[in-house]
Amino acid sequence: MKRSEIPPEHLDGYLRKTSAALAKVRIAAPDPSHHRKLAEDFLAMAKAYSEDARHFREQGDFVNAFACVNYAHGWLDAGARLGLFDVGGDDKLFTLSQ
Repeated sequence: MKRSEIPPEHLDGYLRKTSAALAKVRIAAPDPSHHRKLAEDFLAMAKAYSEDARHFREQGDFVNAFACVNYAHGWLDAGARLGLFDVGGDDKLFTLSQ
């Protein structure tokens, strides 16, 4: 494998991990609050990028799929680190500590 290639099993692992993270996320910010709106926006962005990743995967565009799934998970990690999401202390699916 060349370093410029993304193996399907590698991409699929990231897609599974991000799907599991999306299923685990719960909005922690109270409603109504500015933080609630931020949390909803972070979650919407993560879902949109995750859907884009799956679309690109189906099209065989592994490079864009890989980029999108990493953006999706980045939104989830950021929301968890900021306290917008309750992730049950899961430091396997999320980057919670420094």
